[in-house]
Amino acid sequence: MRLVGAELIESREILPGQWLQSYHAPALATGSRAGQFVHVRTGDLSGLVLRRPFSINTADQATGTITIHFRTIGRGTEWFTHLRPGDTIDMLGPLGRPFEVDARSRHLLLVAGGLGMAGVRYLADEAIRDGRQVTLLFGAASARDVYPTSLLPDEIEYVVATDDGTMGHHGFVTELVADYEGWADQAFACGPEPMLRALARLAVGRRGRLGVAKLGRKRGAGKADAPSSPAARRKAFLQVSMEQRMGCAVGACLGCVVMTTSGTPQRVCREGPVFGSEEIDWEGGWAR
Repeated sequence: MRLVGAELIESREILPGQWLQSYHAPALATGSRAGQFVHVRTGDLSGLVLRRPFSINTADQATGTITIHFRTIGRGTEWFTHLRPGDTIDMLGPLGRPFEVDARSRHLLLVAGGLGMAGVRYLADEAIRDGRQVTLLFGAASARDVYPTSLLPDEIEYVVATDDGTMGHHGFVTELVADYEGWADQAFACGPEPMLRALARLAVGRRGRLGVAKLGRKRGAGKADAPSSPAARRKAFLQVSMEQRMGCAVGACLGCVVMTTSGTPQRVCREGPVFGSEEIDWEGGWAR
């Protein structure tokens, strides 16, 4: 974790109310992994006390550049849209635990709902770099909210679902998963809680429907991985990045806690934001 001054390179509105910003921050670009985030302080301190968490959308070690993708939902995020190239802001990161990809996985299924694209976008770059095949399923309310294909690597298969049917599949993005669950070695998702809950239910029944073995069954047979450890998450078919409100982002305020199936509360900013879907108590409710 580092505290750095990040210089804005480019800022543009890519969708209505959604912005993509590029920052020169070599220390963060070098040490980050897909699934992690930065905690950013606004420059205007007149009442805007708390930092804002943003997923690391992409990171380029060669140029020392990271990008963030966000929606304007209040004074804090709206402040960022007024920044101009050359302005410097205070970033803390990289924070949180990243996605864990099993070394044997060759086919990755990414699922994003709306702004959840920011949570999985970096993983697409990492996977392609490592020679893996990637399919990205994206869900939006309508065509006007669909993430531009021009911002994605050419190598990925990009499949869109819209609630109103104005582009791609007419319905929820979760309805597309059945066509790919047999192809995918692992799946990774970020988006609204109902979407993640539905994906978790699908993941529970996947092995029974397909008759496939769980990753990691042979390796280390007889030795259980510690719950919530990177090794345990690496063996999960579905990993999810949780979109919780964060206050401190360092585990002190407990404002982003979720409950696990073991009954243990977990802080999204510290033990997450990435979890194996089987870790989360989806039916019992989340701690708020």
